Amino acid sequence: MIRPMKSVFLLILLALCATLLPGCHRTPDEAQVRDAMASMAHAVEAGSAGDASTPLSDDFDGNAGELDRRALANMIRLTTLHDEHIGVTMGPIAIERRGERIVASFTVTLTRGGTLPDQLGVYRVESAWRKDGRRWLCYTASWKQSI
Repeated sequence: MIRPMKSVFLLILLALCATLLPGCHRTPDEAQVRDAMASMAHAVEAGSAGDASTPLSDDFDGNAGELDRRALANMIRLTTLHDEHIGVTMGPIAIERRGERIVASFTVTLTRGGTLPDQLGVYRVESAWRKDGRRWLCYTASWKQSI
Protein backbone atom coordinates (compact mmCIF):
# COMPACT_ATOMS: atom_id res chain seq x y z
CA MET A 1 0.00 0.00 0.00
CA ILE A 2 2.88 2.36 0.64
CA ARG A 3 4.29 1.67 -2.80
CA PRO A 4 1.31 3.19 -4.75
CA MET A 5 1.49 6.31 -2.54
CA LYS A 6 5.18 6.69 -3.40
CA SER A 7 4.35 6.39 -7.10
CA VAL A 8 1.61 9.01 -6.85
CA PHE A 9 3.90 11.33 -4.90
CA LEU A 10 6.69 10.81 -7.45
CA LEU A 11 4.31 11.58 -10.34
CA ILE A 12 3.10 14.75 -8.63
CA LEU A 13 6.69 15.82 -7.97
CA LEU A 14 7.68 15.20 -11.60
CA ALA A 15 4.64 17.10 -12.87
CA LEU A 16 5.45 20.02 -10.60
CA CYS A 17 9.07 20.08 -11.79
CA ALA A 18 7.94 19.96 -15.43
CA THR A 19 5.70 22.98 -14.94
CA LEU A 20 8.29 24.99 -12.99
CA LEU A 21 11.32 24.37 -15.21
CA PRO A 22 10.23 26.67 -18.06
CA GLY A 23 9.91 29.48 -15.51
CA CYS A 24 13.55 28.95 -14.53
CA HIS A 25 14.74 29.68 -18.06
CA ARG A 26 16.91 32.79 -18.22
CA THR A 27 16.98 34.81 -21.42
CA PRO A 28 20.59 35.13 -22.67
CA ASP A 29 22.14 38.59 -22.26
CA GLU A 30 22.52 39.08 -26.02
CA ALA A 31 18.82 38.35 -26.54
CA GLN A 32 17.91 40.82 -23.79
CA VAL A 33 19.89 43.55 -25.57
CA ARG A 34 18.26 42.70 -28.92
CA ASP A 35 14.82 42.78 -27.26
CA ALA A 36 15.57 46.17 -25.66
CA MET A 37 16.65 47.57 -29.03
CA ALA A 38 13.51 46.24 -30.75
CA SER A 39 11.26 47.70 -28.05
CA MET A 40 13.01 51.05 -28.39
CA ALA A 41 12.51 51.05 -32.18
CA HIS A 42 8.81 50.25 -31.75
CA ALA A 43 8.44 52.99 -29.13
CA VAL A 44 10.04 55.56 -31.45
CA GLU A 45 7.63 54.58 -34.23
CA ALA A 46 4.71 54.82 -31.78
CA GLY A 47 5.84 58.24 -30.61
CA SER A 48 6.25 57.03 -27.03
CA ALA A 49 9.10 59.11 -25.62
CA GLY A 50 9.03 57.43 -22.20
CA ASP A 51 9.18 53.91 -23.61
CA ALA A 52 11.86 54.86 -26.13
CA SER A 53 14.15 56.19 -23.41
CA THR A 54 13.55 53.30 -20.96
CA PRO A 55 16.47 51.18 -22.30
CA LEU A 56 18.83 54.17 -21.90
CA SER A 57 20.86 54.76 -18.75
CA ASP A 58 20.42 58.05 -16.89
CA ASP A 59 23.94 59.03 -18.00
CA PHE A 60 23.37 58.04 -21.65
CA ASP A 61 25.73 59.83 -24.06
CA GLY A 62 24.83 59.91 -27.74
CA ASN A 63 27.44 60.85 -30.34
CA ALA A 64 29.92 62.29 -27.86
CA GLY A 65 27.55 64.79 -26.24
CA GLU A 66 25.20 65.49 -29.17
CA LEU A 67 22.22 63.82 -27.54
CA ASP A 68 21.43 62.71 -24.00
CA ARG A 69 18.51 60.69 -22.67
CA ARG A 70 16.28 63.71 -22.10
CA ALA A 71 17.07 65.28 -25.49
CA LEU A 72 16.13 62.04 -27.26
CA ALA A 73 12.80 61.88 -25.41
CA ASN A 74 12.12 65.54 -26.23
CA MET A 75 12.85 64.96 -29.92
CA ILE A 76 10.28 62.15 -29.96
CA ARG A 77 7.75 64.35 -28.11
CA LEU A 78 8.29 67.15 -30.63
CA THR A 79 7.68 64.79 -33.53
CA THR A 80 4.49 63.53 -31.88
CA LEU A 81 3.28 67.08 -31.17
CA HIS A 82 3.64 67.90 -34.86
CA ASP A 83 1.57 64.79 -35.63
CA GLU A 84 4.46 63.29 -37.57
CA HIS A 85 5.67 59.74 -37.71
CA ILE A 86 9.19 58.39 -37.89
CA GLY A 87 9.64 54.91 -39.33
CA VAL A 88 12.47 52.82 -37.94
CA THR A 89 13.89 49.88 -39.87
CA MET A 90 16.78 48.11 -38.21
CA GLY A 91 19.29 46.00 -40.09
CA PRO A 92 21.03 42.93 -38.69
CA ILE A 93 22.57 43.44 -35.25
CA ALA A 94 26.12 42.26 -34.56
CA ILE A 95 26.66 41.59 -30.85
CA GLU A 96 30.13 41.53 -29.30
CA ARG A 97 30.82 40.72 -25.67
CA ARG A 98 33.52 42.91 -24.08
CA GLY A 99 33.97 41.69 -20.53
CA GLU A 100 30.88 42.67 -18.56
CA ARG A 101 29.65 44.93 -21.38
CA ILE A 102 28.01 44.32 -24.74
CA VAL A 103 28.57 46.29 -27.92
CA ALA A 104 25.84 46.13 -30.56
CA SER A 105 26.51 47.37 -34.11
CA PHE A 106 23.81 47.75 -36.74
CA THR A 107 22.33 49.95 -39.42
CA VAL A 108 19.06 51.78 -38.98
CA THR A 109 16.94 53.52 -41.56
CA LEU A 110 14.79 56.46 -40.44
CA THR A 111 11.96 57.37 -42.78
CA ARG A 112 9.23 59.99 -43.03
CA GLY A 113 8.83 62.95 -40.73
CA GLY A 114 8.87 66.62 -41.45
CA THR A 115 10.64 68.39 -38.61
CA LEU A 116 13.98 66.69 -39.13
CA PRO A 117 14.24 66.03 -42.88
CA ASP A 118 18.04 66.22 -43.07
CA GLN A 119 18.32 63.77 -40.20
CA LEU A 120 16.39 61.03 -41.96
CA GLY A 121 18.28 58.34 -43.85
CA VAL A 122 20.50 55.34 -43.20
CA TYR A 123 22.84 55.34 -40.20
CA ARG A 124 25.61 53.06 -39.02
CA VAL A 125 25.27 52.74 -35.22
CA GLU A 126 27.43 51.32 -32.48
CA SER A 127 25.87 51.12 -29.02
CA ALA A 128 27.37 49.98 -25.72
CA TRP A 129 25.31 48.27 -23.01
CA ARG A 130 25.89 47.48 -19.33
CA LYS A 131 23.87 45.45 -16.90
CA ASP A 132 21.98 47.34 -14.22
CA GLY A 133 20.45 44.82 -11.85
CA ARG A 134 18.49 42.43 -14.05
CA ARG A 135 18.26 44.55 -17.19
CA TRP A 136 20.65 45.85 -19.80
CA LEU A 137 20.86 49.61 -20.41
CA CYS A 138 22.48 51.45 -23.28
CA TYR A 139 24.95 53.96 -21.82
CA THR A 140 26.52 55.25 -25.01
CA ALA A 141 25.95 55.18 -28.74
CA SER A 142 27.58 56.72 -31.77
CA TRP A 143 26.13 57.01 -35.24
CA LYS A 144 27.07 58.30 -38.63
CA GLN A 145 24.79 58.85 -41.58
CA SER A 146 25.87 56.51 -44.35
CA ILE A 147 23.61 57.66 -47.19
